Amino acid sequence: MTEALLGFGAVFLLALLRVPLAFAMGLVGFIGLGLMRGWPATAASASQVVYETGFAYTLSVVPLFILMGNFVAKAGLAQELFRAAYAFVGHVRGGLAHATVLACAGFGAICGSSIATAATMSKVAYPSMKKLGYADYLSTGVIAAGGTLGIMIPPSTILVIYGIVTETHIGKLFAAGLLPGLLCALMMMGAVAWITWRDPASGPAGERTSWRGRLEAIRDIWGVALLVVLVLGGIYGGVFTATEGAGIGASGAFFFALARRALTWRVLFEVLVESARTTAMLFTILIAAMIFSGFINFTTMPGDLKDWLLQLGLPPLAIVAAMMLIYVLLGTIMEELSMVLLTIPVFFPIVTQLGFDPVWFGVLIVLVVQIGLISPPVGMNLFVLNALLKTVALAQIFRGVWMFVAALVVALALVLEFQPLALWLPGFMK
Repeated sequence: MTEALLGFGAVFLLALLRVPLAFAMGLVGFIGLGLMRGWPATAASASQVVYETGFAYTLSVVPLFILMGNFVAKAGLAQELFRAAYAFVGHVRGGLAHATVLACAGFGAICGSSIATAATMSKVAYPSMKKLGYADYLSTGVIAAGGTLGIMIPPSTILVIYGIVTETHIGKLFAAGLLPGLLCALMMMGAVAWITWRDPASGPAGERTSWRGRLEAIRDIWGVALLVVLVLGGIYGGVFTATEGAGIGASGAFFFALARRALTWRVLFEVLVESARTTAMLFTILIAAMIFSGFINFTTMPGDLKDWLLQLGLPPLAIVAAMMLIYVLLGTIMEELSMVLLTIPVFFPIVTQLGFDPVWFGVLIVLVVQIGLISPPVGMNLFVLNALLKTVALAQIFRGVWMFVAALVVALALVLEFQPLALWLPGFMK
């Protein structure tokens, strides 16, 4: 137990010294294992982790889904999703903000990345909201919050990595994320309605679109909608695995972008380089976290913590709720993927010991990651927007997200209390 606490302390200290968290976890995990097991065994173990992670067949789903999202983004789908959503809800108060949430949900179904979704929608939605006179705090708040739907609505890189680390069925995790993802979108739209009711000037209504215009807007997105249904439907129906589905999705997205004449040799090169960079970043974090996890598992911390929690006599659901609170607090100071990988070795055995479904717990983790992504002071989506929208003060962005944080907390409480929200759809899978 003492060794693990010292390890966590060392990781946090290095993080405060601005050492990238991936390197901090890898270094502390390697040194910790070396001191406990001996350096030859540790070197062999670390090299095995690097080799097995780099060549893991199941992990190929990560770069493929990233590639799929980048191809479709280059094809201009984000603009068309936003236009289609606006055609139906743009005439109501806060219509552009509602359209942003819906467009983020649609884009999240092909992207799987929160930061990419927020960055893309900032370029698409913010100029329109600015032109119509939306308050900066509402515009940036809804883009930052809507971006988090990219990691809940499948395909989700966080769910994929969680599934691989915990050996949980990825297809069931994708199915489990669908209803909570739609719930989060609904809660965000409720937050928009509340903000514009309190301050009508913050989100004025736009023009009403005719039904002919609405049908034309839907026509523009039918191709990618078919792609999403094909990929996710095939995974849910057991026609192919998540990895095969990712390959089909990436190939389909490539031909989709090609058909739209959005691909030049230069654009193709940019897509491949960006996908490779994102994949390398995720794999670096994953390898480092697995080395650190090996160190934590070698200590007595997981067992000691489990015994201590069980001896408290608290209801099992209260224990899980306490874990969620820890995640929310950690999410305000840590990068989200690293946070998840850092804590899974400690919390996951406890959850399974309490008899909870790992699929449900995976959805809860993604929900708290969503909250962390938009929670000041270190929410990643907030700083992405701050970097992209240089005319908007960071204080305005912070002001705009609080109602959306509250909306996601309500969604978390509902999924925590009503497990069928996450487990109903996976129940139909074999």
